[in-house]
Formats: sequence, structure tokens, C-alpha cells
Amino acid sequence: MGRRDLDLREPGGAEGAAFLSHLAGDRIEVRSAGSAPADRVNPAVGEAMAEVGVDISAESPKVLTVDAVRASDVVVTMGCGDACPYFCGKRHLDWTLQDPAGQGVEAVRPIRDEIRRRIRDLIAASPLG
Repeated sequence: MGRRDLDLREPGGAEGAAFLSHLAGDRIEVRSAGSAPADRVNPAVGEAMAEVGVDISAESPKVLTVDAVRASDVVVTMGCGDACPYFCGKRHLDWTLQDPAGQGVEAVRPIRDEIRRRIRDLIAASPLG
């Protein structure tokens, strides 16, 4: 089977996208965006990710687009509610996670670890896993 597209949205999306890219390599095309993205990646998130060998320092938050969702095979949302477009025929997963905004690195680590666990499970369940 060919490469799959996966779209990650909202708080935790940068971490999820980084883990997915890191763990799946080029087998899965990853997009990350939010309905109301911040001006920059949360520094505590960047620090927590660097602790596990994933560099997101060059990443910048992106705005959610309908076209990105339409082009994806799987859409993972993390708290965007009605702000995220929904398309029939796409696999939609909604992960309830604590928002890392305004949190220090100590509070971000368990969020990071939970996202990494879910990403590993997602890859394992994928036809490309």
C-alpha cells in the first residue's frame, strides 16, 4: 500500500505530528494545524520534545484549512470541537488531552508521553505500520 496522509489538529498537534514524522518516516505524510494557532510553538513543548530527541524548533503553527482535511486519509483532532471540518469517508479520531498552553515542561512531559503512546498505537494499527 502507498503512503498515507494524516492530519493532526489543535493542542498537541505539533507534538503528534513530530512524533508521527519521527516514528513513521516517509511512510506517512503528516500535516499539523489549528483553528486558532498560536504565534509560535510553546517553548515548554519544544523543550519536552527535545528531551526525547525530537526537534520541533523549526516548526511554526499553521492555520487549519478545509483542503488539508479533504486531502487526508486520517484526521486526528485534539480538542478543536466544531471548529474542525468533518468529511464523510475520512477516518476521524478525537483525542481528549490536556492543553499544554501555558504549562511548564513538567506538566507537558506527561502530555507528550501520552501523545507518543497514541501515535505508536496509530502507526501499529495502520496498514503502513
